[in-house]
Formats: sequence, C-alpha cells, structure tokens
Amino acid sequence: MSTGTLRSPTANSPQDYAPSDGVRLTFPRIVRSEWIKFRTLRSTVWTLASSVVVVVGIVTLFCIMITSGSGESRHGEAGPTTSIIAFSIAAGMAQLAVAVLGTLVITGEYSTGMIRSTLAAVPRRLPALWAKGVVLTAAILVVSTVSVGLSLGVMELLLRSKGLAPDLGDRETIRILAGVPLYLAAIALLAFAIGALLRHSAGALATVLGLLLVIPTLFQIPWKPLQLIGPFMPATAGSKILMAAQTGPVPPEVVGAVLSPWQGFAVLLAWIAVLLTVASVLMRRRNA
Repeated sequence: MSTGTLRSPTANSPQDYAPSDGVRLTFPRIVRSEWIKFRTLRSTVWTLASSVVVVVGIVTLFCIMITSGSGESRHGEAGPTTSIIAFSIAAGMAQLAVAVLGTLVITGEYSTGMIRSTLAAVPRRLPALWAKGVVLTAAILVVSTVSVGLSLGVMELLLRSKGLAPDLGDRETIRILAGVPLYLAAIALLAFAIGALLRHSAGALATVLGLLLVIPTLFQIPWKPLQLIGPFMPATAGSKILMAAQTGPVPPEVVGAVLSPWQGFAVLLAWIAVLLTVASVLMRRRNA
C-alpha cells in the first residue's frame, strides 16, 4: 500500500486556484465582488450620504449669505464669481468624509480579519487591492458629481434672478466644478493608499487627517525650508484645482513654487502613485 503526497499550491501558480467548475478569476469579477462588499456596508452609505449633505448644504448656506449680504458688490471681480467659491469651501469640508471612507475601505478588513478571506479568494493579492481602489474611486466620482449637480440646481434657483449664478461658459468656473469630484476622489484614494500601508484604522486616520488639516497649517510658519516644501504637500497642491489660477507677477514676499491648478493636482496624483506602489510591494511581502 502506497501513501500519496499532498502538494500545497503556491501563490505563483494561479491555475492551482482555478475553481473546479471552470470559472476563471478575472479582474472584472474581482471588481464586482468588491463592489458588493462596498455597497452593502452601512458605513459606506452613511459616509457617502454625509458628503452629499455637506456639499449641497454648504453651497445652499453660501447662496443664502450672498443674496442677503454683499455678494453683489464682489460679483465683477476677476476669476471665479463669489458663488463658485462655495464649491471650494464645500469640497474642503467633504474631504474629511471621503478620507474616512477611503481609509476604512481597506483597514476595516484588516481590523475584522476579513482580509484573509479576500486574499484567499484572490491569492495574487494585488488585483484585490486595485479592485478596491477602482470601486472607491468610481463611487466617489459619481456621488460627488451628483453633489455638484444638485448644488448647481440650488444656485440656479436662488441666484439666477439676482444675476449671481455661476457662469457655465467660463473655463475657470468649469475647471473648479470638475475639480470637486476629481479632488475628492483623489483624496479618498490617498487615504486608501495610507490605509493599505498602515493596515490600522486609528493610525491611518490620524495620518490622513494630519496630512489634510495639520500639515498645511504647520507649513504656513514663516521659515524658508517649510515654505519651499509646503506647496508640494498633497492637500495644499491638490486643492489648487479648486482655486482661481494665479494671474500676473508673483508677489515678492511669496517663497517657494507657485503651482498652477493642474500642476498642483498632478503633484497630488504623484503622491498617490508613490504610496500605492509602496503599499503594493508591502502587500505582496507581508502576511495578512
């Protein structure tokens, strides 16, 4: 009587993980499974809903303020109209909600241990990480675009009769409106990358909120090394897409680079690319 030898499959041979019914593990199927997990979490629904409420609520409040205040006197200024600035303020507040969501999308699975099941189903690991990022980015883009659309509807209703509604024929206005979903999706992906690196909800949230809230304030200290580095911090650089472009000569008191809106957004994307690359390498090497 002979004894058979059992061989354990290796992560480098994906054919060993093929289901017995012949169904292949493809990236679209991984994305679909991540979407099911994403949309069935109550925290996801509440966080996305809160981001919509924040954007629309702040824009509505701002509209009420400028119709009852001195918004008309500033309406002819260069750059975006007074009303369009509301979107910059709203995005700055909504970034906190999407940052929390981006962090918890990945760290939540490490906290509960569900990441082991995820990686068992996707033994190559990286497709699972990318699928989570794709689902998160798409969801934030769609929800924030809806928020911008609802806010524009509120502005038309409250400001059109007074001639204070945003000029949708102005290129800078369009850039700021498009910048809201782009910026919020990028911030969510930045938080996601940090969460994948640290794998701990509290630590990742503290790091993300520090980058968004504390670091920009710290780099306003009038010390030249900080002033030279400050423009390249992720939140500082990325938020340029929500602001009026610099026109005319740079004031002599300004120290450091003056980035254009799209240059600033490119710096934010570079941060995301570096962090996601490091997170991908570590995910391959570390135990779940």
